Amino acid sequence: MAMLEVKDLEVHYGVIKAIKGVSFEVNEGEVVSLIGANGAGKTTILHAVSGLLPKSKGSITFEGTDITKVPAHKIVSLGMAHVPEGRRVFAQLSVLENLKLGAYTRNDKKEMESTLKMIYESFPRLEERKNQTAGTLSGGEQQMLAMGRALMSHPKLILMDEPSMGLSPIFVEEIFNIIKKISSQGTTVLLVEQNAKKALSIADRAYVLETGNITLSGDANVLMNDESVKKAYLGE
Repeated sequence: MAMLEVKDLEVHYGVIKAIKGVSFEVNEGEVVSLIGANGAGKTTILHAVSGLLPKSKGSITFEGTDITKVPAHKIVSLGMAHVPEGRRVFAQLSVLENLKLGAYTRNDKKEMESTLKMIYESFPRLEERKNQTAGTLSGGEQQMLAMGRALMSHPKLILMDEPSMGLSPIFVEEIFNIIKKISSQGTTVLLVEQNAKKALSIADRAYVLETGNITLSGDANVLMNDESVKKAYLGE
């Protein structure tokens, strides 16, 4: 059984059908990437999965539980976290306060402290800047903070929306290395990423989305060498 199963998902913005009957799955331990042009519906899918948008039709199952109508805050408690596009850190709060907010569903203080320690090991910069207000961090550091904050809930599945957007090449490299590390430590990853080449290079499988429909899917290496994918998304 897949960890996440999305079946015949439809999402409307008013009269516009943004997602047109999409089905896909994510198995435990995988990195699965959704690639596609701007406006294809990638972010909308993530918002629907994590409970931030109502669904017009279809179902979403997480670890065998139907979460189609479960509110976002309860989905976090089930073991899913969302790193939003644009990072969305709490600019006026410190780095440490942002991280602690990520653990609001957890009651065990000792366990929370050990997770914080692990996050500081993965993101040394966050420890160096733990008392700094989040709004004063660079874009790359804010992305690390958004990822660290999501990991504080100890998710089984993490949704990442455009983690490399607006970052310098050196930070892009660092962020993708961190995603690989998160995956190697046992967290399943559903990744939405404009940089298709980077996304496919770390994914196990991928789905190609065009105007609200999945048009291609398969092993990430196979898609990386697909002529239509190369032409449309890899600049080759």
